[in-house]
Amino acid sequence: MLTDYTYVAYYLIAAFIFAGGAIGLPILLRYFHVVPRNPNAEKYNIYECGMETTGKTWIQFNFRYYFYALIFVTLDVMVVFLYPWAVQLKQLGATALVTILVFIFIIAIGYIYAWKKKALEWN
Repeated sequence: MLTDYTYVAYYLIAAFIFAGGAIGLPILLRYFHVVPRNPNAEKYNIYECGMETTGKTWIQFNFRYYFYALIFVTLDVMVVFLYPWAVQLKQLGATALVTILVFIFIIAIGYIYAWKKKALEWN
């Protein structure tokens, strides 16, 4: 008779086998010379969508994109935590209300910090 822990053990074994295979397969293929050790220099050329680039090929992105992405991810995480809380609001009680208010307060401090640093202004 299998218990719930046996299924977890099977899952972990399968995960380790998959991870080991994903790491070991390229090493094994290189050992048997299926993957070339010195690929053609053409592979190091910079191209976009199969076409050669025009102009400068190395450009720097504005760092503000990263701030927008981090704030977006933060707000998405907040929604992921708030939705189940809102669904079970009646059963959770006052302790969960205080906990979620602390969570929203921490997110609000981060948002205010980004606003004060002018990370949300688009120049």
